[in-house]
Amino acid sequence: MPNPPLLSEGCTYHVYNRGNAGDDIFVESRNYAYFLEKYAAAIWPVADTYAYCLLRNHFHVLIRTLMPEEQRERTTDGDSSAWRPLSASRQFGALFGSYALGYNKTYERTGSLFEHPFRRIRVESEAHLYRLVVYIDRNAQHHGFVADFREWRHSSYHALASTRATRLRRDVVLDWFGGVEAFVAAHEAPPSDDDVAGLVVE
Repeated sequence: MPNPPLLSEGCTYHVYNRGNAGDDIFVESRNYAYFLEKYAAAIWPVADTYAYCLLRNHFHVLIRTLMPEEQRERTTDGDSSAWRPLSASRQFGALFGSYALGYNKTYERTGSLFEHPFRRIRVESEAHLYRLVVYIDRNAQHHGFVADFREWRHSSYHALASTRATRLRRDVVLDWFGGVEAFVAAHEAPPSDDDVAGLVVE
């Protein structure tokens, strides 16, 4: 697969990736927490995150990359004379490398853990955003990992539907749906084929 364009600043993307050759990237509960820790360190400085789902052999995130001035405001405290903007694409590369290093060490494996390049779809419409949040939050059920997506602990659904502290842009997501009740109702409605068509590129 040819390398896709770098992630542009100030744009919204559906980013997803899977284990190399479809291999598992999460085998224990602690792996999911470790990935989110690495994700926060690498991606929070360069993007807002709206939704995510981590599954045994792949993951999905919905993000908006920050403009340079937003990055600077988020990552500097006081003197910013030596500050330089970060590349969101390179930060995803750093995430994959950092997570793979720890994973390979733990499970005594070698070689690439993730497929390269990681996949991304630029999101242009509000209707696409709305469908993507539901698709991502329901992804564990879509792939048969659970009978009810609400049983899956490794997605953004419970953080978005609650008031607990989170770095997700819950305010923005709930505004897209018109509030938490409409957000929950949209997730509980049975999905149609149109709801998932075109959301991923296999």
